[in-house]
Amino acid sequence: MESAEERIQERLRNYLKRDGVGIRKAVLKLFLSDGAYTTEDVFTYLAKEGFDVSYRGVSAMVGLMNTRLGILSIDVSGDHNVYSLKGDHKGVVRSVLENY
Repeated sequence: MESAEERIQERLRNYLKRDGVGIRKAVLKLFLSDGAYTTEDVFTYLAKEGFDVSYRGVSAMVGLMNTRLGILSIDVSGDHNVYSLKGDHKGVVRSVLENY
């Protein structure tokens, strides 16, 4: 039987396999830096890093990371959704990124 951690590792690897320009890896690294980010924060970060992104594209990407990967927690109490990496998934995300 596969552990939850192994399932997350597998999902992350498959997610990163389809990351042609490195944008998904960049977003995961941002979340690893222990912050909580709105879609606007992620969009601004990616634009500064030189990625050609649209706000809607970033919004969709973060939303999919939240639902498909299950590694983000979301705070919907304010005006904007605020996403952060779940603490118990940091090690898994870090180890997968190190191997990519």
